[in-house]
Amino acid sequence: MQFDGVLFFPVTPFSPSGAVDTAKLREHIESRLEFGPGGVFPACGTGEFHALDIDEVRAVVSTAVRAVDGRVPVIAGAGGPLGHARAAARAAEQSGADALLVLPPYLVKGPSDGLVAYVEDVAAASSLPVIMYHRANGSFTTDAVTRLAANPKVIGFKDGVGDVGLAQEIVSAVAATGRTDFQFFNGLLTAELSQGAYRGLGMPLYSSAAFAMAPEIATAYHRAYIDNDEAARLRLLEGFYAPLVRLRDQTPGFGVSLIKAGLRLDGFDAGSVRPPLVDPSETQLVELKGILAAGRELVGS
Repeated sequence: MQFDGVLFFPVTPFSPSGAVDTAKLREHIESRLEFGPGGVFPACGTGEFHALDIDEVRAVVSTAVRAVDGRVPVIAGAGGPLGHARAAARAAEQSGADALLVLPPYLVKGPSDGLVAYVEDVAAASSLPVIMYHRANGSFTTDAVTRLAANPKVIGFKDGVGDVGLAQEIVSAVAATGRTDFQFFNGLLTAELSQGAYRGLGMPLYSSAAFAMAPEIATAYHRAYIDNDEAARLRLLEGFYAPLVRLRDQTPGFGVSLIKAGLRLDGFDAGSVRPPLVDPSETQLVELKGILAAGRELVGS
């Protein structure tokens, strides 16, 4: 499985009553396909996987599959409690997804052998290939990734930890196995800010929550990144992404909350975030509106 373009992590819209709004979700995804994402990742971090029950995961993934209609790969989230992760894997397969992103286990931090077994167990729950997500209590050693790379169903590694030395070791170790189909992703929050460095490590792909909110800005950054247009890339980093990160860091969970808020500012009501996340304050919304306007001005110029 190969990816070509920005990796799109859609939000999960909620209705005023708090239910998943599948009509809004389909509209959200279809409106971004014209910007050429390389893959769509529903029911993952930006899609509030942590707050969805298994029926909601199934509804989100099946809606995404129908919206995409085979144009790009659909990679669904699966993680948390092992039983929930297995059920999410089966639901994704039944819904027609192409692969799974294995999110960290719930609460406990097991040893490396246990984390390997967790990924293997989720992979065995369906016929879908899996990408492991390296973050929080799901952090992998180089040996663990090498062992998992021996399983042909494990096709990728997404780094959400940010230890560049370890990331380089992992890239080199997987290369030494002879795997040529293994994909590496930068999965840090607002990954555009660190992607210049990650490309140097051998991780050319990155996830973009900003694409869900402002696809024209995220696409302009990706074009500058692919074309090695450092002047354009730095303008967007300094004028849009760095201020967005400063706002994001004001409140835990704003990596998701700001994306939904930005959609609402643009007239697309995706609803609020579910607890334990919170929505931005009015002051923060004003700041976000200014950051989006500055980014769009840069793209327009």
